[in-house]
Amino acid sequence: MDEKIKKYLKEIEPREYQWKIFDTCKNKNCLVILPTGTGKTLIALMLTIERMIKFPDKKILFLAPTRPLAEQHLNYFKKNLPELFATMELFTGKTPAEKRKKLWQNAEIIFSTPQCIRNDLKNNFYNLNDVSLLIEDECHRCVKNYSYTYIAEKYKQQSENSRILGLTASPGHEKEKIKKIFKNLGIEDIEIRTRESEDVKSYLQELKFNIIKLDFPPEFLEIKELLKQIYKRKIQELKNRKLLFGFDSKTALLKLQAKIMNSIMAGKKNFNMFAGASVCAQAIKIHHAIELLETQTLSSFESYMQDLFEQARKQQSKAVVKLVNQEEFKLAYSMLKDLIAKKIEHPKLGKLKEIVEKEIKKNLKAKIMVFAQYRDTSTKICKELNQIQNINARVFVGQAKKIRKKETTGMNQKEQQQLIKEFSLGIINVIASTSIGEEGLDIPEVNMVIFYEPIPSAIRQIQRRGRTARLQKGELIILVTKNTRDEAYYWSAFNKEKKMHKILNTIKEELNQDIQKTL
Repeated sequence: MDEKIKKYLKEIEPREYQWKIFDTCKNKNCLVILPTGTGKTLIALMLTIERMIKFPDKKILFLAPTRPLAEQHLNYFKKNLPELFATMELFTGKTPAEKRKKLWQNAEIIFSTPQCIRNDLKNNFYNLNDVSLLIEDECHRCVKNYSYTYIAEKYKQQSENSRILGLTASPGHEKEKIKKIFKNLGIEDIEIRTRESEDVKSYLQELKFNIIKLDFPPEFLEIKELLKQIYKRKIQELKNRKLLFGFDSKTALLKLQAKIMNSIMAGKKNFNMFAGASVCAQAIKIHHAIELLETQTLSSFESYMQDLFEQARKQQSKAVVKLVNQEEFKLAYSMLKDLIAKKIEHPKLGKLKEIVEKEIKKNLKAKIMVFAQYRDTSTKICKELNQIQNINARVFVGQAKKIRKKETTGMNQKEQQQLIKEFSLGIINVIASTSIGEEGLDIPEVNMVIFYEPIPSAIRQIQRRGRTARLQKGELIILVTKNTRDEAYYWSAFNKEKKMHKILNTIKEELNQDIQKTL
């Protein structure tokens, strides 16, 4: 069979580990966990060829969470398969449902977003009985993404010759969620590789890793202490009202807020609940303000504070009115305005400029990606970096439109693809990206990836990191402000990733034991 697969691949030679993974995938429903840029799509292509040779009158269904990603996979298949190998079609929300119904009849390989297929199945336009292979890319979404889960369930029920392939760089660190992915996809085996795996590392380039720790300025600390005084009072009040128990993390507060609102909507409209809702809202807003001050730019923090004052002025929320009228809040804002007037910024911004300038001076053709959690931060980073000679930086954000200071942010898919093209050609040499740049999109090889702040997600950390050191040497730099939640978030992601590998190895052992029992 290997020779038959090779025969159909155009000028592309699978790596040894890709052949090994393919051998597992052709016999079992498999979850493939590979770092970004190590060739998950080629494994999907090899398995597609194998299934089409075995079942020539059947179809292949390749799902991806976004239209650009589905289109990217279609283009990859067209590029690497002989011209007349199969009829390929792209299904998206822009393709009318009736047209999809007709295209389904003649298409042999369908690339689609899950929402399209789910809607068509619900409308009985077609079924999945003649699909011999279902591929779900970014399948860590198969827990919350109802469409992904729905299609997998229907496929398991309807297909006569079923085979499922799940692809991801990371399925997360929670055992129950990982097991749910397995259950939803009917997974029978796992193939896991990391950059350090013996059969992978020889194909990858050296990745330099550097954590740069910076001091939190004393002037910033003074503002933080003022906000913390308000925060502690709000937390104590929630505890006194017997609404909050245990640790007061952001997640705990958001869960409490949802719980209070659900209670009020269910008819529990007493004074304690209404007061608790207001106090909880204030605590969440102060928590976010402290996070911006500690980890983002001072201008991001200022924008947020101004937003709160504007909401209070318009009487949009009683909780916000109470918050901005507190003396510590007014004093914190006054101290912030003094720092802005003196043109003082977060130390991470200065360090970032220094790193990028040094890299571009060393290599004029260098391509750099800077990841930041918030759009305001990405915009500020871009503005600052464009002041450096030979830098052409652009912001890369998602499609959601957000109005900030009378400016609308957000990029449609055409604008996103144009930016990636210009980055690939070297017209742009720095991308300041939010989470949109982490997953899926065909962003060219970069020399350096910089995390403006650590993130507490193992999935997102792995995806960000995978943008460099694939075909050429790369460097990963994480900026950390000492004694802030930057440090907590860094260790959170580190421990989650460690836990993820431990869980996956345990599940793999359990699967092997189950197989042995059936022999």
